[in-house]
Amino acid sequence: MALSREKVLDAALRLASEHGLAGLSMRKLAAELGVEAMSLYNHVANKGDLLDGLTARVFESVPLPAPGPWDSRLRELTVGLYSAFSRHPVVVRALATDQANPRSVGALKFIDAMLTALLDAGLSERDAARGYRSLMGLIFGAVLTESVGLSGGVSEAGGSDVRGSEVRAEPVDAWFQRLVTARELPALHRVLPSMLDGDCLQDFEFQLDLLIGGLGASVR
Repeated sequence: MALSREKVLDAALRLASEHGLAGLSMRKLAAELGVEAMSLYNHVANKGDLLDGLTARVFESVPLPAPGPWDSRLRELTVGLYSAFSRHPVVVRALATDQANPRSVGALKFIDAMLTALLDAGLSERDAARGYRSLMGLIFGAVLTESVGLSGGVSEAGGSDVRGSEVRAEPVDAWFQRLVTARELPALHRVLPSMLDGDCLQDFEFQLDLLIGGLGASVR
């Protein structure tokens, strides 16, 4: 099989998504591709370049929107990146822990498209930067919440953390329901059923509506 940087990065993304960042190494990646480890260095400089590259591939997978209203374009880009990260939450962990950055022209075009939409809304350069960071924070938080969940831990690879269930005999949902009483914690008691039954996608879209609405209102 003729190797290319794209093939190497896509294989690395699959491996990291299945086994976590700790399970990604040049040796394992070479075995996945059926080549010698040294041949990978013709396409990636080192582990850092590999992590940057696979992260960039996720950004590049999001289609750029057609011309239209700024808020429609911004929503399409944000939902697209959220969906891409939801398929590969390990990339969010790499970004959040500063192990990777999306270093590619394609990734920069995605960022430029988001900033273009924010500037088209009438925001200043400073507020466009703040809006971009807020949207990325929303995406990161939603993906991490979705991948970890309210009850129980999740390993970096995305599977259940069995060690957590061994340490804690009582699930966190049951602990909340037992401790939260209407007398002692009335607001939490009232809202808790909705918190436990929450849908991450619905929550994300609700938060995105608030954020985009707030950005538009700040200009008006």
